[in-house]
Formats: sequence, C-alpha cells, structure tokens
Amino acid sequence: MTAAPTAFETRLAATAAVVEAMLARLLVDAALAGETCRPPRLLSAMRHAVLGGGKRIRPFLMIEAARLFEVEGEAVVRAACAVELVHCYSLVHDDLPQMDDDDLRRGRPTVHRAFDEATAILVGDGLQTLAFDLLADPATHPDPAIRAELVLRLARGAGIGGMVGGQMLDLAAEGRWTADGRPEALGDADIRRLQAMKTGALLRFPLEAGAIFAGASGDDVARLGRFGAIVGLAFQIADDLLDVEASTEAMGKATGKDAARGKGTLVALHGVAVMKAELARLIEAASGELAPFGPAAATLLATARFIAERKS
Repeated sequence: MTAAPTAFETRLAATAAVVEAMLARLLVDAALAGETCRPPRLLSAMRHAVLGGGKRIRPFLMIEAARLFEVEGEAVVRAACAVELVHCYSLVHDDLPQMDDDDLRRGRPTVHRAFDEATAILVGDGLQTLAFDLLADPATHPDPAIRAELVLRLARGAGIGGMVGGQMLDLAAEGRWTADGRPEALGDADIRRLQAMKTGALLRFPLEAGAIFAGASGDDVARLGRFGAIVGLAFQIADDLLDVEASTEAMGKATGKDAARGKGTLVALHGVAVMKAELARLIEAASGELAPFGPAAATLLATARFIAERKS
C-alpha cells in the first residue's frame, strides 16, 4: 500500500502544478509584442522539453525563499519559471549526441529523438532567451534594479563561470581532449569545483533570487546563498548515488553511465558509504544556515532533506 504524501510532498506537488500552469501559458503559439511569429514546430518541441514532468525543485526553492520574507503570488512564480527554463534548456543540450547522448528524459524520448538535433539546439536557445525575457519584463517585478540584479545573477550562475563552464570541465574530465584519449583522474577539490558550477550554481541562484525578489537584506541573501551551495552539493551527491544504485525505470533516464564513461564523481572517488555519511553532514550544515530564520524556514530545510534522500 502506498503511503499518504507528507505535508511537504503535498506542498511541493501543489507548487509544481502552479509552475506547470505558468510554463504552459508562457509556451503558447501566439506571438508576443515585438515578436513576428512563433514557429509551431519550435513551440511544440519546447513544450515537449518543459511540460509534463519534473519536480520543479528550482522554482520551488525560489518561491519558498521569497515566502520566507512574506512575498508570494503570480509575479514570483513568473520569476521562478525563469530558472526552470534555463534548467530545461541545459537538459535538452546535455542530452544531445555531442554531449551525454541520452535517449530518455523523464521517461520520454529526449527532444533530439522526438524531433531532431537541429530543433533540439534551437529549443535550448529559445528556452534560455525566454528565461531572460521573463526576468527583464516589468510584469515580473516593478523595480528595474531588482530585475537587473536577477538577470545578472542568473547570467553568472548559468554562464561561463557557472553551469556552462561546469559542463565544459565535465567534458574535459571525460578525457575528450587528452593525448591518449583516457579520462583524467580528478581529485576531490576538482570534482567539487566542477559540480558547484555545473549543478550547484542553478540551485544556489533561486534561493538568492527569492530573497532579492522579496527585498531581503544582503546578509539574508548571502545566508540563503550559502544554504543553496550546500543544497547543490547534496543534490549532486544524491544524483551520483542514484546513478550507481537506481534503475533506469525509477529514474526515467539511463543510469550507470558515469562509470561507463570513467566520469569523476565523489561517489566513485570515495565510495557509497562515505558519501552517504557526507549527505547527513550536509543536512546538518544546511540546518545551521537556516537557524536564524526559525520555524519559517521549515519548508526549505525539508527541501534539503528531500533532495538528499530522493529515490528518483
């Protein structure tokens, strides 16, 4: 018998439904002011990439961070959708044959399989630019200074020194450009840096962004950023553990690929038991960062635990 969902799971699912509805509204065929037209095939492929799956952890983190300062509503959902669009674009490009060469994503054919590679590239381009369109739009926030700060932080988190740069380091770590073609062994510090860029930056951003959106102090933004960095590391460790322990059916994508590629992960370097123990320590550290916010931060702490303990 399936256990009843917890209060946290119910809240996560409810927020995911709100985010899904907003994403569907953003990905309609009708052109916006300043646009000439939206090609139907492109929009169909974008919807395939974005709608109908996913826990929406990143927008959930932003919405909950803003709620910590008693700010909520449609505008913050719009802003939260921006980070989800960037995340989805990264998945579309990661799945391409030139990157991870995956056929499944969320239990469905990846975009380049359902459509074609050229369309998948354009889908990623379109989702990324739509994310910045959202953050720059006065409908998202009336204060241009806050909009500019959100745009800047997302660009830094998603760009050269963040997610994209982390992906480049990841490709290099697979040995794609070494003289003998063998993967280069990475040390602990190298792996943590790579993962902080590739995965952590887009989990830190929504927490900082929610606080910025709500007009929080610089100290509170920084504290939530530190919490986000911890969550980002926990997410990646959990993901690497699932790649070792979970099935393709449970994950909705291929598993066991890290070892097959010789990819450097903390799990491969230190072992499953050591990294499970580190996950427990990370949750304690996350709790410490949120302590000054008191009971109001209970949902954010529950999110950290959910990320560390997830099974898919």
